[in-house]
Amino acid sequence: MIGKVLIANRGEIACRIIRACREMGIRSVAIYSEADRDSLHVKIADEVMCVGGNANGESYLNLANVLMAAQISGADAVHPGYGYFSERPNFASALHSLGIRFIGPTVSAIEAMGDKAKAKHAAIAAKCPVIPGSDHPVADEAQALAEAKRIGFPVLLKAIAGGGGRGIRRVDEPEELPALLQTARAEAQASFGSGEILVEKCLVQPRHVEVQVLGDAHGHVVHLGERECSVQNLRHQKLVEEAPYSRLPNKVRRAMGDAAVRVASSVGYQSAGTVEFLVDKDFHFYFLEMNTRLQVEHTVTEEIAGIDLVKLMLEVAAGRKLPFRQDDIKLKGHAIEARITAQDPDKDFAPSTGLIAGWRAPGGRGVRIETHCYAGFSVSPYYDPLLGKLIVLGRDRDEAVRKLQAALEEFSIEGIATNLPFLRRLCAHPRFVSGEVDTSFVPAMLAEEARGA
Repeated sequence: MIGKVLIANRGEIACRIIRACREMGIRSVAIYSEADRDSLHVKIADEVMCVGGNANGESYLNLANVLMAAQISGADAVHPGYGYFSERPNFASALHSLGIRFIGPTVSAIEAMGDKAKAKHAAIAAKCPVIPGSDHPVADEAQALAEAKRIGFPVLLKAIAGGGGRGIRRVDEPEELPALLQTARAEAQASFGSGEILVEKCLVQPRHVEVQVLGDAHGHVVHLGERECSVQNLRHQKLVEEAPYSRLPNKVRRAMGDAAVRVASSVGYQSAGTVEFLVDKDFHFYFLEMNTRLQVEHTVTEEIAGIDLVKLMLEVAAGRKLPFRQDDIKLKGHAIEARITAQDPDKDFAPSTGLIAGWRAPGGRGVRIETHCYAGFSVSPYYDPLLGKLIVLGRDRDEAVRKLQAALEEFSIEGIATNLPFLRRLCAHPRFVSGEVDTSFVPAMLAEEARGA
């Protein structure tokens, strides 16, 4: 079994991994930047190592420093969490060359699914429906326009690498394309080091549904059901996720799960991963992409499956077989996660920084908090504004929604602006309560509020 794990990440996910390691008797090594010296993940790890200055490029994304920390610490494995190096094949390759295990999929699987064009071809080969669009990155504005006219407006310009809503622009009319293509390219280049763009048909008001998959080194791949992730901000970043998607017909649920397993199996997938789909109003589903890492919203799947995904990632990395097959997996209840961020809803969700003067988290049965923050912690301007995640589990969706509403009312963070007031309004909105949401829900809600409706 693995003896010591370095966590190449920060914040709440670093805390999550440290706790899983501790429960398994594995020593943990936390890395941190100068700005994160007082973060909770630094306080609870068995060992800590500073990897540089405040900015990501000086620390968490400093490849040489992170690799050096892994070597010096004597870690025999590295867990990348999500973001940062989690989907970068050069990082996994460098670790392998040092004799250190990468807790994640193989390099070939990361490469196959990290390129959206290659991933689309893999999905087609696995007999999974795909969204109409270009098979390869568009070379220039003229090619992008020709492809958009072929499949019909509206279209999405999508970065071929990366995720998190970056490098994506919706184009409704031909005259909008040149400027939006330039913007998407620039954002993709800055975020992922590649400005290559695909053009895809934009499904109007779809649902964003993803399937959790898990594979081992012995050829076994299973899925753990789906998550509904349509509640997203204007930049396609998720705000609230839930499992299961209660309105999904069982026939479609089975077909989507089977398709996700076929896609993952086609690249010999090992570890935890997610196959993402868009679902139209008639419940036709289309492959969107595969994330070859743990997802922020993995918690809701854990709650309904009774499975610790981080522990299983560690066991798979150690060469163990999955302890169950598909028919052994039983999903129970309904879970919802809300992302708590340091953003000011009254200032167009601008980032908020400063000292957290007070922190009162909700509690009770079926309420879970994942965070790296506490009263006295200073939120810096250098990183993602995620402060933590509130997860609730109910017997069904109605109970889970009521439990989430109550927990949000109880949650109090003082000293900085947060999105808590916005989340309270969102989760009380009739469309959310009824489950009638799609990717247009948040923009429509914001428009309602702007009109004073």
